[in-house]
Parts: sequence; structure tokens; C-alpha cells
Amino acid sequence: MPHRHVFEWEGKEHEFDDKPAEWYWTLGIIATASIIASILFENYLLALVLLVAAFAIGLQAAKEPGVHQFKLSEEGLVIDHRLYRFELMHSFSMFEYIDPEKPPVLSIKTNSLLSPHFLIPLEGIDADAMYAFLFAYIDEGEHKETWLDRVVDFLRL
Repeated sequence: MPHRHVFEWEGKEHEFDDKPAEWYWTLGIIATASIIASILFENYLLALVLLVAAFAIGLQAAKEPGVHQFKLSEEGLVIDHRLYRFELMHSFSMFEYIDPEKPPVLSIKTNSLLSPHFLIPLEGIDADAMYAFLFAYIDEGEHKETWLDRVVDFLRL
């Protein structure tokens, strides 16, 4: 029996913030100074890790976010074409922001080792109706912003 999709929407991976050239110069200067300091202290492995990290951060900062398809049904959550069953989900929470420009965000913690936490924007979705639907399938939990979320916001990634 095919499962009926209760909610369907699209959302971006993250908000894209076009960074000025100064942002990349700052990244390069900090990375170069850190790499030179690591080399002076003869910590070559750290220098290599810093080089790779700075390169990865620069690539991520320049990348346009992808758009994903989300579907929520009695079976679970479908992201693009992958189904995450409710049995694998630990808890959920809704984040609403004071800024009216920012849509509410659905936070789901799973028991999966590879994808333990989802933050899904609810653009154009009735958050109250989705809350009522999810409450029937998963426990509500208190989800707080992690230090990694704060670093990503600070770096504007």
C-alpha cells in the first residue's frame, strides 16, 4: 500500500551569504599565520590539517546551497529519495525565530550514527500542524543550539 504524504515542501541546505573578498583574505591570513606557527613549532601534521581545513572552509563558503525535497508521511521523513523511519528517530523540536524573515526550523535527533541530527527549514509549512502530526509519532525533546551551530553562524557558512 503506498504511503500518503501529509506534508511536502522544498528547502535549502542553508542560507547562502555571499561573502566579500575581505572574508576570504581574513581566512587566508589566519590560516597562513597558523600554518607558519605550526611549522615553527615543528608540528607539521597540524600545519597540514590547518591547510586542508582552510581550503575546505573556503570551498564551503563559496558553494551555493542545494535544494532538497522533504516529505513527511505516516512512514517517516523522506529527504530527497531517502526514507528515515520514525522508529529511528529519538525526538523532535521546533525552533521559531524572532526575525520574521527566518522560517521555523524542525530539529530531529535520530539514533543513526551517520546522520544523528537534522535541522530542516519549514518554508511555507504550517509549523503547528506539523508539530501536532509529529507529536503522534515521536517524543518531543529539548534541543539546544550546539557549539558547532554557533561556529557555522559565526563564520557565516
